[in-house]
Amino acid sequence: MGRNLKPRHKASRRFGENVADTQKSPLTKRSYPSGVHGPKKSFKKVSEYGKQLLEKQKAKAIYGLLEKQFVLTFNRAQKMTGDVNHNLLVLLECRLDNAIFRAGLAPTRRLARQLVNHGHFTVNGVKVDVPSFTVKPGEVIKIKENKIGKGYWKTVLEKIEKVETAGWLSLDHKTLAVTVNSQPNQSDLPKNISTSLIVDFYSR
Repeated sequence: MGRNLKPRHKASRRFGENVADTQKSPLTKRSYPSGVHGPKKSFKKVSEYGKQLLEKQKAKAIYGLLEKQFVLTFNRAQKMTGDVNHNLLVLLECRLDNAIFRAGLAPTRRLARQLVNHGHFTVNGVKVDVPSFTVKPGEVIKIKENKIGKGYWKTVLEKIEKVETAGWLSLDHKTLAVTVNSQPNQSDLPKNISTSLIVDFYSR
C-alpha cells in the first residue's frame, strides 16, 4: 500500500498554508517555499495550468494521498450523481482515516492513518485496516477492546473532554465510539480547496 512520506512542513511552505494538521506551522517563521530561491518563488507568476496543478497537489497533501489514490477518488466522484466538486470533497472527508481525525481521536490525519493501518478499529463490528474505506451514515466506528485503555488510547481518554468533533459525526466520550450521523454537508466541507480547479485539471 502506497504512503505519502514527503516532508509535511516543506509542503506547507510550498502551498502557503499549513497542510500538516500540526499546531506549530512552519509558515510562522518562513512564509515562502523551501530552498535557496524560496523567497523569489513566492512572487513568481503562475499559469492557469500551474494553478490547477498546485490545487490538486495541495488536496493530495492535505489528505495524504498519492496520485493513483487521488485519481481513483476523482473517478468515483465523476460517476456519482450530483456535482463533481461536492462529491469529491465528500468522498475525501468520508475516508476512514479522515473520519478518525475529524472525530478528534487523532491530532493529524497521518496518525489516524497509522492507527487504521495497525488495526485499531472496527466498523459495525468488522475489523477495518484500510484507510481509504468509505464510512456511511449509520455506521459505528469503535476501537478494538484489546486496544482501549492502553498506550495511546489511555492518553486520549484523559483529554477527550476537550476534543472537538465534526458536525456529521458524534463521539461517545466514555467508549470513544464514533457514529456517522450523515454525510458531510456543505458547511462541514473544507473551504481551502478549490475543487473547480481540480476538475478543470483532470478535464483537460
